[in-house]
This record gives sequence, structure tokens and C-alpha cells, in this order.
Amino acid sequence: MSALFDVIAALFLLGGLFFMFVGALGIVRLPDTFLRLHAASKCATLGLIGLLLAVVVHIGTGDVAAKSLATLVFAFVAVPIGSHLLAKAALKAGTHQWNQAAGDEHHDDGMHLR
Repeated sequence: MSALFDVIAALFLLGGLFFMFVGALGIVRLPDTFLRLHAASKCATLGLIGLLLAVVVHIGTGDVAAKSLATLVFAFVAVPIGSHLLAKAALKAGTHQWNQAAGDEHHDDGMHLR
């Protein structure tokens, strides 16, 4: 039974590492601030879920599960708020979107001037 839990933990770990890697690759490869910010926020939430689930399955104590759940709740609250504040600061600083982006609804409303 222990080997089964190790395999499940390894799968969660690989899933979390996959999302972390794709997010890091997106931060490096994407062309503008807003797309990079999107990649970073997905990386932090989805990757963290996989990594913490791997820890819970591998260690398997209630204490670890409670701490992992508290960490996930904090991350699910803090990451969107932080991403929103960074995007708002980028708009205020006048950062422009990539010229091939689907649209820029803040371009004409003066948001970048506030």
C-alpha cells in the first residue's frame, strides 16, 4: 500500500512541477507584462496544488494536511489580489499591451493616466 501512495505522490509532484515549469517558461517567453503576469499567477496556483497534494499523500499526517490546506487558502486569496495590484500598477505606469493582443479595453478609458 505504501508503494501505491508513493506513486500517487509522484504523479501529483510531476503535475505540480509541470505547471511550475510551464508557468516559468511563460514568464520567459511571453511578450508583454500582462501575459507574463497571467503565466505567473497560474504557475503559483496550479503548481502549488500539485506540490502540496504530493506532500500530503507522501507524509499523510493530519498536521501536514492542515498546514497544506492553510497554505492553499492563503495562496488562493493572495495570488489573485497580488496579480490584480500588479496589473493595475502596470496600467497606471502606462505599460502597453502586446500589439497583437486581442484587445485593450483600458486603452481609451484613461486608466493608464490615473
